[in-house]
Amino acid sequence: MNPQIVSLIIGRGGSTLTDKNILPVFGRPLLHYTAAAARRSEFIGRFFISSDCRRILEAGRQAGYEKIVRPEFLSLPTSQSVDVVKHAVDIISHDSPVEILVVQHANVGTISTTIIDDCIRLLVADENLSSVVPVHEKSEYHPYRAKTLDSDGLLKPFFDFGNMPVSGNRQDLPVSYFFDHSIWVLRVAKSVHSENGQPPWTCMGNQIKPYITEGCFDVHSIEDLKATEEWILGNQIELPNFEEASCEPSHDEC
Repeated sequence: MNPQIVSLIIGRGGSTLTDKNILPVFGRPLLHYTAAAARRSEFIGRFFISSDCRRILEAGRQAGYEKIVRPEFLSLPTSQSVDVVKHAVDIISHDSPVEILVVQHANVGTISTTIIDDCIRLLVADENLSSVVPVHEKSEYHPYRAKTLDSDGLLKPFFDFGNMPVSGNRQDLPVSYFFDHSIWVLRVAKSVHSENGQPPWTCMGNQIKPYITEGCFDVHSIEDLKATEEWILGNQIELPNFEEASCEPSHDEC
Protein backbone atom coordinates (compact mmCIF):
# COMPACT_ATOMS: atom_id res chain seq x y z
CA MET A 1 0.00 0.00 0.00
CA ASN A 2 1.20 3.46 -0.91
CA PRO A 3 0.40 6.48 1.34
CA GLN A 4 0.57 8.69 -1.74
CA ILE A 5 -2.41 6.83 -3.22
CA VAL A 6 -5.45 8.12 -1.38
CA SER A 7 -9.14 7.26 -1.27
CA LEU A 8 -11.60 10.15 -0.90
CA ILE A 9 -15.33 9.53 -0.44
CA ILE A 10 -17.50 12.58 -1.13
CA GLY A 11 -21.15 12.92 -0.12
CA ARG A 12 -23.39 15.83 0.86
CA GLY A 13 -26.07 15.62 3.52
CA GLY A 14 -28.91 17.31 1.65
CA SER A 15 -30.80 15.26 -0.92
CA THR A 16 -34.27 14.71 -2.35
CA LEU A 17 -33.88 11.15 -1.02
CA THR A 18 -33.29 11.65 2.68
CA ASP A 19 -30.13 10.01 4.04
CA LYS A 20 -29.44 8.33 0.69
CA ASN A 21 -25.70 7.93 1.37
CA ILE A 22 -26.30 5.90 4.52
CA LEU A 23 -29.54 4.09 3.70
CA PRO A 24 -29.37 0.34 4.38
CA VAL A 25 -28.20 -2.05 1.68
CA PHE A 26 -28.35 -5.57 3.13
CA GLY A 27 -28.25 -3.91 6.55
CA ARG A 28 -25.12 -1.86 5.90
CA PRO A 29 -24.89 1.88 5.13
CA LEU A 30 -24.70 2.41 1.37
CA LEU A 31 -21.37 4.25 1.52
CA HIS A 32 -19.76 1.27 3.29
CA TYR A 33 -19.77 -0.60 -0.02
CA THR A 34 -17.48 1.84 -1.80
CA ALA A 35 -15.44 2.15 1.40
CA ALA A 36 -15.00 -1.63 1.65
CA ALA A 37 -13.94 -1.87 -2.00
CA ALA A 38 -11.22 0.72 -1.40
CA ARG A 39 -10.10 -0.77 1.91
CA ARG A 40 -9.44 -4.06 0.11
CA SER A 41 -7.27 -2.35 -2.53
CA GLU A 42 -3.66 -3.46 -2.78
CA PHE A 43 -2.60 0.11 -3.59
CA ILE A 44 -4.50 2.63 -1.44
CA GLY A 45 -2.68 3.72 1.69
CA ARG A 46 -4.83 6.51 3.18
CA PHE A 47 -8.57 7.04 3.49
CA PHE A 48 -10.63 10.24 3.87
CA ILE A 49 -14.29 11.24 3.67
CA SER A 50 -15.59 14.74 2.92
CA SER A 51 -19.09 15.79 3.96
CA ASP A 52 -21.13 18.45 5.71
CA CYS A 53 -23.20 15.76 7.48
CA ARG A 54 -22.03 14.38 10.82
CA ARG A 55 -23.81 11.05 10.24
CA ILE A 56 -22.14 10.54 6.87
CA LEU A 57 -18.79 11.40 8.44
CA GLU A 58 -19.48 8.97 11.28
CA ALA A 59 -20.34 6.17 8.84
CA GLY A 60 -17.04 6.88 7.15
CA ARG A 61 -15.19 6.81 10.47
CA GLN A 62 -16.65 3.36 11.16
CA ALA A 63 -15.02 2.23 7.91
CA GLY A 64 -11.64 3.69 8.88
CA TYR A 65 -11.93 6.99 7.00
CA GLU A 66 -10.62 10.26 8.41
CA LYS A 67 -13.16 13.08 8.49
CA ILE A 68 -12.96 16.24 6.42
CA VAL A 69 -15.72 18.64 7.43
CA ARG A 70 -16.79 20.79 4.51
CA PRO A 71 -17.19 24.55 4.93
CA GLU A 72 -20.64 25.98 4.34
CA PHE A 73 -19.86 27.27 0.84
CA LEU A 74 -19.15 23.67 -0.27
CA SER A 75 -22.31 22.31 1.37
CA LEU A 76 -24.92 23.99 -0.82
CA PRO A 77 -27.12 22.30 -3.47
CA THR A 78 -25.23 24.37 -6.04
CA SER A 79 -21.76 23.39 -4.77
CA GLN A 80 -19.55 21.67 -7.35
CA SER A 81 -17.83 18.34 -6.73
CA VAL A 82 -14.71 19.71 -8.43
CA ASP A 83 -14.36 22.32 -5.67
CA VAL A 84 -14.98 19.68 -2.99
CA VAL A 85 -12.14 17.57 -4.40
CA LYS A 86 -9.74 20.53 -4.50
CA HIS A 87 -10.60 21.47 -0.91
CA ALA A 88 -9.98 17.93 0.29
CA VAL A 89 -6.67 17.57 -1.57
CA ASP A 90 -5.37 20.77 0.00
CA ILE A 91 -6.13 19.39 3.47
CA ILE A 92 -4.82 15.86 2.83
CA SER A 93 -1.60 17.22 1.31
CA HIS A 94 -0.72 19.06 4.53
CA ASP A 95 0.39 15.77 6.11
CA SER A 96 1.86 13.99 3.10
CA PRO A 97 1.86 14.48 -0.70
CA VAL A 98 -0.90 12.91 -2.78
CA GLU A 99 0.13 11.40 -6.11
CA ILE A 100 -3.07 9.53 -7.02
CA LEU A 101 -6.53 10.34 -5.68
CA VAL A 102 -9.37 7.83 -5.95
CA VAL A 103 -12.55 9.90 -5.71
CA GLN A 104 -15.54 7.79 -4.67
CA HIS A 105 -19.17 8.86 -4.58
CA ALA A 106 -20.97 7.96 -1.36
CA ASN A 107 -24.25 7.15 -3.13
CA VAL A 108 -22.75 4.47 -5.40
CA GLY A 109 -22.51 0.92 -4.09
CA THR A 110 -21.94 -0.76 -7.45
CA ILE A 111 -18.16 -0.76 -7.29
CA SER A 112 -15.57 -3.48 -6.78
CA THR A 113 -11.96 -3.62 -5.67
CA THR A 114 -11.11 -5.08 -9.08
CA ILE A 115 -12.41 -1.95 -10.83
CA ILE A 116 -10.52 0.33 -8.44
CA ASP A 117 -7.21 -1.52 -8.74
CA ASP A 118 -7.52 -1.94 -12.51
CA CYS A 119 -7.98 1.83 -12.90
CA ILE A 120 -5.01 2.56 -10.64
CA ARG A 121 -2.83 0.15 -12.64
CA LEU A 122 -3.78 1.84 -15.91
CA LEU A 123 -2.93 5.27 -14.52
CA VAL A 124 0.40 4.12 -13.06
CA ALA A 125 1.35 2.44 -16.35
CA ASP A 126 1.06 5.64 -18.41
CA GLU A 127 2.51 8.78 -16.88
CA ASN A 128 0.93 10.92 -19.61
CA LEU A 129 -2.58 10.20 -18.34
CA SER A 130 -4.32 12.71 -16.09
CA SER A 131 -6.99 10.23 -14.99
CA VAL A 132 -8.70 6.90 -15.54
CA VAL A 133 -12.49 6.90 -15.22
CA PRO A 134 -15.04 4.08 -15.57
CA VAL A 135 -17.49 4.69 -18.41
CA HIS A 136 -20.27 2.81 -20.15
CA GLU A 137 -21.97 2.99 -23.52
CA LYS A 138 -25.70 3.70 -23.58
CA SER A 139 -26.59 4.21 -27.19
CA GLU A 140 -30.31 4.68 -26.54
CA TYR A 141 -29.37 7.96 -24.84
CA HIS A 142 -26.93 9.03 -27.53
CA PRO A 143 -26.36 12.83 -27.47
CA TYR A 144 -27.36 13.06 -31.14
CA ARG A 145 -30.83 11.96 -30.07
CA ALA A 146 -31.15 14.59 -27.34
CA LYS A 147 -33.88 17.22 -27.54
CA THR A 148 -34.54 20.57 -25.88
CA LEU A 149 -37.45 23.03 -25.97
CA ASP A 150 -37.91 25.98 -28.28
CA SER A 151 -39.55 29.27 -27.30
CA ASP A 152 -43.00 27.74 -27.90
CA GLY A 153 -42.31 24.82 -25.59
CA LEU A 154 -41.95 22.35 -28.46
CA LEU A 155 -39.17 19.80 -28.87
CA LYS A 156 -36.25 20.58 -31.13
CA PRO A 157 -32.81 18.96 -31.61
CA PHE A 158 -30.43 19.81 -28.77
CA PHE A 159 -27.65 20.33 -31.32
CA ASP A 160 -27.79 22.33 -34.53
CA PHE A 161 -26.74 19.71 -37.08
CA GLY A 162 -27.05 22.08 -40.05
CA ASN A 163 -27.13 19.97 -43.21
CA MET A 164 -25.37 17.01 -41.59
CA PRO A 165 -27.51 13.86 -41.96
CA VAL A 166 -28.21 12.04 -38.69
CA SER A 167 -29.24 8.40 -38.80
CA GLY A 168 -32.06 7.10 -36.64
CA ASN A 169 -30.24 3.77 -36.30
CA ARG A 170 -28.10 3.43 -33.19
CA GLN A 171 -25.46 1.38 -34.95
CA ASP A 172 -24.84 4.23 -37.42
CA LEU A 173 -24.06 6.80 -34.74
CA PRO A 174 -20.53 7.47 -33.44
CA VAL A 175 -19.80 5.66 -30.19
CA SER A 176 -20.57 7.74 -27.10
CA TYR A 177 -19.71 7.03 -23.50
CA PHE A 178 -21.09 8.22 -20.17
CA PHE A 179 -19.22 8.42 -16.87
CA ASP A 180 -20.25 5.85 -14.27
CA HIS A 181 -19.43 8.33 -11.47
CA SER A 182 -18.62 5.39 -9.23
CA ILE A 183 -14.97 6.45 -8.99
CA TRP A 184 -12.51 8.87 -10.60
CA VAL A 185 -8.85 7.88 -10.39
CA LEU A 186 -6.89 11.13 -10.69
CA ARG A 187 -3.18 11.88 -11.07
CA VAL A 188 -3.21 14.95 -8.85
CA ALA A 189 -0.36 16.83 -10.55
CA LYS A 190 -2.05 16.59 -13.98
CA SER A 191 -5.69 16.81 -13.02
CA VAL A 192 -7.02 18.26 -9.78
CA HIS A 193 -5.66 21.77 -10.18
CA SER A 194 -5.68 21.71 -13.97
CA GLU A 195 -6.76 24.97 -15.56
CA ASN A 196 -7.78 23.38 -18.85
CA GLY A 197 -9.45 20.14 -17.73
CA GLN A 198 -12.50 18.92 -19.61
CA PRO A 199 -15.66 20.54 -18.27
CA PRO A 200 -17.73 20.11 -16.23
CA TRP A 201 -15.44 17.90 -14.11
CA THR A 202 -12.23 19.76 -14.80
CA CYS A 203 -10.45 17.92 -11.98
CA MET A 204 -10.13 14.92 -14.34
CA GLY A 205 -7.69 16.89 -16.49
CA ASN A 206 -7.51 16.45 -20.24
CA GLN A 207 -5.86 13.05 -20.77
CA ILE A 208 -8.68 10.81 -19.55
CA LYS A 209 -8.45 7.09 -20.24
CA PRO A 210 -11.74 5.16 -20.18
CA TYR A 211 -12.27 1.96 -18.24
CA ILE A 212 -15.24 0.27 -19.90
CA THR A 213 -17.96 -1.14 -17.63
CA GLU A 214 -21.62 -2.07 -17.87
CA GLY A 215 -22.56 1.00 -15.84
CA CYS A 216 -23.38 1.66 -12.20
CA PHE A 217 -26.32 2.90 -10.14
CA ASP A 218 -26.17 6.37 -8.62
CA VAL A 219 -28.71 6.01 -5.82
CA HIS A 220 -31.38 8.69 -6.07
CA SER A 221 -34.44 6.54 -5.32
CA ILE A 222 -35.53 3.42 -3.44
CA GLU A 223 -35.60 1.61 -6.78
CA ASP A 224 -31.91 2.43 -7.20
CA LEU A 225 -31.23 0.78 -3.84
CA LYS A 226 -32.93 -2.38 -5.03
CA ALA A 227 -30.92 -2.32 -8.26
CA THR A 228 -27.76 -1.90 -6.19
CA GLU A 229 -28.61 -4.99 -4.14
CA GLU A 230 -29.20 -6.99 -7.33
CA TRP A 231 -25.82 -5.85 -8.70
CA ILE A 232 -24.04 -6.81 -5.47
CA LEU A 233 -25.59 -10.28 -5.54
CA GLY A 234 -24.98 -10.76 -9.26
CA ASN A 235 -21.33 -9.75 -8.97
CA GLN A 236 -20.77 -11.75 -5.76
CA ILE A 237 -19.47 -8.73 -3.88
CA GLU A 238 -18.39 -9.46 -0.31
CA LEU A 239 -20.47 -7.49 2.18
CA PRO A 240 -18.73 -4.81 4.26
CA ASN A 241 -17.57 -6.15 7.59
CA PHE A 242 -16.43 -3.22 9.69
CA GLU A 243 -16.65 -3.98 13.40
CA GLU A 244 -18.45 -0.77 14.25
CA ALA A 245 -20.72 -0.77 11.20
CA SER A 246 -24.38 -0.11 11.85
CA CYS A 247 -27.21 1.18 9.76
CA GLU A 248 -29.57 3.33 11.74
CA PRO A 249 -30.03 6.55 9.75
CA SER A 250 -32.18 9.13 11.47
CA HIS A 251 -34.12 11.92 9.87
CA ASP A 252 -32.53 14.61 11.97
CA GLU A 253 -30.71 17.47 10.32
CA CYS A 254 -27.08 16.77 9.49
